[in-house]
Amino acid sequence: MIPDTLLDALLDTLKAVPFLYLAFLLMEFCEHRQQSRLAKWLAASRFWGPVVGALVGLLPQCGFSIAAANLYAGGLLTLGTLLSVLLATSDEALLLLLGAPGHLAAAGQLIACKLVISIGFGLLVDLILQKHRNTSDMDELCAECGCHEGGSLWMAALRHTVKTALFLLLFSALLEVGMTLIGQDRFAGWMLAGSSLQPCLSTLLGLIPSCASSILLSELYLAGTLSFPALLAGLCANSGSALLVLLRANPSRRENALVAGLLVGASLLAGFAVQLLPLF
Repeated sequence: MIPDTLLDALLDTLKAVPFLYLAFLLMEFCEHRQQSRLAKWLAASRFWGPVVGALVGLLPQCGFSIAAANLYAGGLLTLGTLLSVLLATSDEALLLLLGAPGHLAAAGQLIACKLVISIGFGLLVDLILQKHRNTSDMDELCAECGCHEGGSLWMAALRHTVKTALFLLLFSALLEVGMTLIGQDRFAGWMLAGSSLQPCLSTLLGLIPSCASSILLSELYLAGTLSFPALLAGLCANSGSALLVLLRANPSRRENALVAGLLVGASLLAGFAVQLLPLF
């Protein structure tokens, strides 16, 4: 059964590769051509920053959450705007859901929920704290991402595709083999399937500073092990490497702890709130 399981994981990954490449090519074009303009727009938006931040954060790539962390450390963003970008970010997860047969509705629900949560929470934080940060300089926007290091847009998209496909193959193979050897019921029990506490576990997984965590959350959801509220909580907490960049770029440990605490709190609140809705 194991060879058949690995073959199924490989075939599922190969089916997703063309979609991933086209999507990453489009994202690379937007990021290379428009990132600086969007970042300046984000920094200049002031009161409406959380709205702009949420829309920018929904783009499925790593650059803008890292850009937001640098802009906040440089004093160009409010705390609410930074949080709106981090909460809206889903990294590669959104692309995987859009490319999975029969999950288009789930992808649409995820986008809608994240948009409402990131805008609402960002505006609320800015309204309560009423703190705007201002300095004159804009830091390097995507210094830690590594996605612009030489080469053409085609090669950059290919690197993203290969990296994502390898993660996808690895996690899907491990999940399939694990469920085969352990048993689907026992594996689901380990992941707190059916438990109202599952958003807590997924939030912890989402905090792992890597695109791998977003892929893992997506695979668990597509395998039926993770509920939609838990997926939402995990992906709200996931922001790629943005938190690591913030820790290095922003000298205030108190502010960094506040950002991380608010991100976790908002993610848990989102997961538990959506869990109460009969639609999910």
